[in-house]
Amino acid sequence: MSTISTHVLDTVLGKPAEGISTRIDELRDDVWTPVGSASTDADGRCRDLAHELPAGIYRLTFFTGDYIARLGRKSIYPEVSITFTSGGEPHYHLPLLLSDNSYTTYRGS
Repeated sequence: MSTISTHVLDTVLGKPAEGISTRIDELRDDVWTPVGSASTDADGRCRDLAHELPAGIYRLTFFTGDYIARLGRKSIYPEVSITFTSGGEPHYHLPLLLSDNSYTTYRGS
């Protein structure tokens, strides 16, 4: 069973991105099923996004469009999705580095 956490860094401002709605879905029988949701806190983190998830295929979706618009900026990405396979390790941390027209992700610790 795994826990999932994330954080978002606004690379334009060089600081955490607060208030981004985030959802995690699990692929079950070829259908995406929501298993958790949260919004990034003042540190840009979703600390309690999902707990005790079995091995499987998951998708993190960050609803970035509202965040970018609140700052008076424009982006071609209204949302960013990260699809990944969990092998059942105890913890997965998947950060998102976000700018208006690009993003990067990686498996953190």
